[in-house]
Amino acid sequence: MMSFSPSKVLMAAALTLTLSACGNSIPVLPDDPNNEPAATAPNDGNNGQDTGGNTELPSVTEPETPPLSEREQILKMYDHLDPTHIVPTKALEDAVIYFHKNKAQFKNASVISLIDFSQKSTQKRWYFINMSTGAVWNIHVAHGKGSDSDHDGYAEKFSNVSGSNASSLGFYKTAETYQGSNGYSLKLDGLSSTNSNARSRAIVVHGASYVQDSSVIQGRSWGCPAVSTANRDKVINMIKGGSLIYAFK
Repeated sequence: MMSFSPSKVLMAAALTLTLSACGNSIPVLPDDPNNEPAATAPNDGNNGQDTGGNTELPSVTEPETPPLSEREQILKMYDHLDPTHIVPTKALEDAVIYFHKNKAQFKNASVISLIDFSQKSTQKRWYFINMSTGAVWNIHVAHGKGSDSDHDGYAEKFSNVSGSNASSLGFYKTAETYQGSNGYSLKLDGLSSTNSNARSRAIVVHGASYVQDSSVIQGRSWGCPAVSTANRDKVINMIKGGSLIYAFK
């Protein structure tokens, strides 16, 4: 696997920002220089440095569509969520319904989060909802190279196939943490038919130098929802151990 020194990464980022500024356009950050490894077996690329946790894959649980009256009753139980209405309403409702119907499998029920891949990567499109207070925190997140071929900041294609370098849509459950090539990271298990290969593809939450907490076109990952190194620990510690993530477009 290729490796780049921090100084080279920063120089590349600075050059990209400078060129973008000269073109009077939104700055574009450089990508992760690597590609998604082709998975031949369930392998997260952590070199055996797991910190524990259950590696048994959960079964795919497609969302149910409850009758309208039942849906309304469920949503009333969660009407304290997102009081300032910054999360897309329909997506939040779908996530809440899924969470409620499958609550027993989410050991970390204190937070759910949603990634809105319809938004440009310049936007703070990963939303974390505190299930007790309803408060929302949102941050920037990368999408995969295979989802954005022209690097314009919009994810247009999604895949569940190993080697695609693309992001996957659907419901996820967070799993165990580990120390890997990207440092402190968090494994994900796909709960939908559209992301069921997440673990074997090594689609994980990790920090990256190509993601910044500013309104720039973020660098692209191998398909992982990568966040800034500044937000990495807070994000992982908040959602690890079995919380729900819903990636949608």
